[in-house]
Amino acid sequence: MQVSFPVLSVITFAPLVAGLLLLFVPADRKNEVRVGALAAAAFTLALSFWVYFTYDGAAGGYQFIEKYDWLPALGVSYYVGVDGMSTPLVLLTGVVMFTGVLISWGIDDRPREFFAFLFILATGVFGVFIALDLFMLFFFYELAVFPMYLLIAIWGWKVTREYAAMKLTLFLFVGSVVALVGALAMYFTSGMGTFDMLMLETANFSREFQVFWFPFVFLGFAVLGGIFPFHNWSPDGHVAAPTAVSMFHAGVLMKLGAFAALRVGMMLLPEGAQAWMPAIIIFAMINVVYGAFIAMVQTDLKYVIGYSSVSHMGLVMLGLATMSKNGFVGAGLQMFSHGVMTALFFASVGMMYDRAHTREISKLGGMSKEMPWVAVAFIIGGLVSMGMPGFSGFVAEFPIFMGLWTSGQSAINTNWPYADWVAPMLAIIAAISIVVTASYIIRIIRQVFFGNLPEELHGHIGDVTALDKIALVTLVVIMVSMGIFPQLIVPLVESGVDNVLRLFGGA
Repeated sequence: MQVSFPVLSVITFAPLVAGLLLLFVPADRKNEVRVGALAAAAFTLALSFWVYFTYDGAAGGYQFIEKYDWLPALGVSYYVGVDGMSTPLVLLTGVVMFTGVLISWGIDDRPREFFAFLFILATGVFGVFIALDLFMLFFFYELAVFPMYLLIAIWGWKVTREYAAMKLTLFLFVGSVVALVGALAMYFTSGMGTFDMLMLETANFSREFQVFWFPFVFLGFAVLGGIFPFHNWSPDGHVAAPTAVSMFHAGVLMKLGAFAALRVGMMLLPEGAQAWMPAIIIFAMINVVYGAFIAMVQTDLKYVIGYSSVSHMGLVMLGLATMSKNGFVGAGLQMFSHGVMTALFFASVGMMYDRAHTREISKLGGMSKEMPWVAVAFIIGGLVSMGMPGFSGFVAEFPIFMGLWTSGQSAINTNWPYADWVAPMLAIIAAISIVVTASYIIRIIRQVFFGNLPEELHGHIGDVTALDKIALVTLVVIMVSMGIFPQLIVPLVESGVDNVLRLFGGA
């Protein structure tokens, strides 16, 4: 679908323009800054919903296409569009941006600069999800990473913010440089003189080339997706970041890494993906199980959610690694579901921390009496995290386990030794994470929200604001709607998966 109104460009650059305009508002007019930020976020969210519900899933393919030559001598163009995999992620970014502004209403330390950097980050994320030009994808990718350092280092938790900001930035920049080397190898080897990813899909790179360069590209991006063993920047970044940035970090940025690994690594180098996928499955398995066990022993609520994110993002990578329709569909659904879920978790923890000034599980209790909205929201998020039927987590995780169980029967995975029985065994091992996740979620709910309020917190805990409630309800409604009415998103993701499978020979 090619439309005359450049809706994707407006969605992508509206936050950037709004952020720059906010910088011209006098520093002492903080309420005007907040209202302006909320208006920009609401406008972007409305357009994201419009794209989501206007996308023609029956037609599939890339729609809302815009293409303009930028540097024709180098084969660089501003080329954007969305398919069934990226459209939900555009909506996810709009949702997290809108709720993040609501949650950040109380920020009093230079709010105009905070929202300006947050919106620059949003522009970078939107740009990656819509980019069909490899150069533009890297441009937006770096634009998304840079503001994270400033947002954490300036507004983050004072105890670890400088360390966490630098660690996060170094990991992500090194990963992007490694991926960039692989992308340039594709550009020069193709002989096409273009960064157009749809053209590069037809380049027919040799198998030797693909097998050599695939790990550079895939793992370079997958660092941002939190893949083992390059994951330990993520929990530190979660803990140090202010609430809205944690929501962006876990809710959107980690999906950006997984999406780019799929879009550039797997779709441009499919034979390389086939050769390396058994190894990627092992890494993802470690993510899933190890992340769940580490989350279980944490005492800081943010660290629990941080390692839980590592575990759940492992499920995304696991779905991609199966290279089956069920696995790809599950990965696409999990990116959306996990993005909303972690945004809800970090929003809830941020609200409690703002009032209790602690995130230590042992120092909290009885919060359901003082903050019932947060208690209900967190419990629903916990049910999603556990993969309970009726919620978005089940809709996302079930296809991933199905895809892993049957992946040994797929023609593209015949290079697995004893694949017909190894794959089901791996699915059983990965399912351990469900039990472990349930154990730490139930423990947190019991200790933090029930029982007696600690003596030192009496008189200090109050209910959340109306804006906080709007953010919580928005996130909860999306997760419940996806769980009860999966047809709202599953056919859309399936249309995107069909295009991915085409590149693997229709497997």
